[in-house]
Amino acid sequence: MSKPIVAIVGRPNVGKSTLFNALAGENISIVKDTPGVTRDRIYADVTWLDHAFTLIDTGGIEPDSSDIILSQMREQAQIAIDTADVIIFLADVRQGLVDADSKVADMLRRSRKPVVLAVNKVDSFQKFMADTYEFYNLGIGDPVPISAASRLGIGDMLDEVVKHFPKQTGEIEEDDRPRIAIVGKPNVGKSSIINKLIGENRVIVSNIAGTTRDAIDTEVRRNGKDYIFIDTAGLRRKNKIKEELERYSIIRTVTAVERADVVILVIDAKEGVTEQDAKIAGIAHERGKGIIIAVNKWDAIEKNDKTVYEYTNKIRNILAYMPYAEITFISAVTGQRLPKLFELIDMVIQNQNLRVATGVLNEIMTEAVALQQPPSDKGKRLKLFYITQVAVKPPTFVIFVNDKELMHFSYTRYLENKIRDAFGFKGTALRFLIRERKGDQQ
Repeated sequence: MSKPIVAIVGRPNVGKSTLFNALAGENISIVKDTPGVTRDRIYADVTWLDHAFTLIDTGGIEPDSSDIILSQMREQAQIAIDTADVIIFLADVRQGLVDADSKVADMLRRSRKPVVLAVNKVDSFQKFMADTYEFYNLGIGDPVPISAASRLGIGDMLDEVVKHFPKQTGEIEEDDRPRIAIVGKPNVGKSSIINKLIGENRVIVSNIAGTTRDAIDTEVRRNGKDYIFIDTAGLRRKNKIKEELERYSIIRTVTAVERADVVILVIDAKEGVTEQDAKIAGIAHERGKGIIIAVNKWDAIEKNDKTVYEYTNKIRNILAYMPYAEITFISAVTGQRLPKLFELIDMVIQNQNLRVATGVLNEIMTEAVALQQPPSDKGKRLKLFYITQVAVKPPTFVIFVNDKELMHFSYTRYLENKIRDAFGFKGTALRFLIRERKGDQQ
């Protein structure tokens, strides 16, 4: 079950960034300085009560003139409409209702997407409450007074947001068809790959409307198995603002990755791994998805007997934080190795769902500790008591220790490598949670 997407839209200086930061706060789940992971905080993982969702910031607006503000606000609103399950429309009680607010509200209303209207900078309910009533004129529901800076009213706003989340039903959970997102920069051949996979095998069953206007979910049946491909191909909207274009593609990638079990990152063989590829890979890695790197246009590369080896090493060096990713060299034009993608997808899904018995895990850990002593600090040595697997997709392990502070990242990586040596887990990230067992600190 993928997490709902919530987007914030609003004019300049109404407090979008303040609200984004207030909601993201400590919940932001970027893995400690993973190379290549986007740092400009386009999105964050947020939890409210028992609801988890992905918050996206649709982008800053440069206030050159009122015309540009309005066109860029419409641009933002369109991104939100295309990608979000719920939209937070932020207004400013002190500036009051302005023409741009009304025009964007019209767009949002026509989209039929759920909109929560939040009126910001209400630092005193007594003083500003009457002024919030003006925003009823937008015709998109009851305004919720908040102060992002003082964190007032944010709980009431989030209560309204989560009311619009899809209800979790048994039916949704039962759909166990693997979902595969084909992601990558524009023009690397994502559409061609999907068309080839569908066209060659004549396996298209039907088109399901995706959650976004651009992403279409396609059912594919091959060798008696069903797959759902999430196509993020084609930025079909003619957007000329470069930063916004990249931001738009990253936001759409986040939403596709969120819904997928396996992510196929398509790289242009002629360009190699670019900065944007590294960002996209980082998003999939953070979210613990199965990852296959497909180097497309391989037919256009001059090759000798060392080309594959050298190219693989180059990718491994740049994406050093995900050595588990599977790499394959393909051509959407000639169809070279495309059938192998299905074998890799099946293998990665199997590894994502692999469970290892607790007894076996503890044997591996005991042996690892005997081979390499755990770290110590100021005379106190780390003790590892017990390891157990608590989840799949991605495989997640809890290690009980005497002192969490002593569990250095490098030792966790050492244990991960030992587990991978024994069980492979190719193509999937592994998660490790470190817990202290209080009674055992002798």
